[in-house]
Order: sequence, then structure tokens, then C-alpha cells
Amino acid sequence: MIGDFIAAAIGRNIDQRDGEGGTLGAVVGVATWEVAKRVVPAAIVLGGAALGARYLMRKFGNEPASA
Repeated sequence: MIGDFIAAAIGRNIDQRDGEGGTLGAVVGVATWEVAKRVVPAAIVLGGAALGARYLMRKFGNEPASA
């Protein structure tokens, strides 16, 4: 909830720079914060999975067949 207030304040300040108000900027700031809270952790998990798959492919892909 504190993050929502901070995002709204930042968005409002950015939107007020054009001299027309800050309500739209506050809404966009909160929406961006909500999306970022879900996308960033998902990107970290997917990146870790991709690195893990790459590591396993390199580790097991280069070994000769034992049969």
C-alpha cells in the first residue's frame, strides 16, 4: 500500500511538469507499480529457469553416449 502511494506521488509529479494536473499521472504511476510487482519476479524466475536449462544442456549435452 505504501508502494501505491509512492508510485502515485511520483506519477503525479511527473504529470504536473506539463502544467495541466496530476491525476492521470497518479493513476498511471499506480498501474505501472502494480504491473511491475508481477512482471519483475516472473522475469527473474523465467531467467533463472533459462539459465538452469542452458547449464544442464551444456553439462549433459557434451558427454558421449555410454551405451
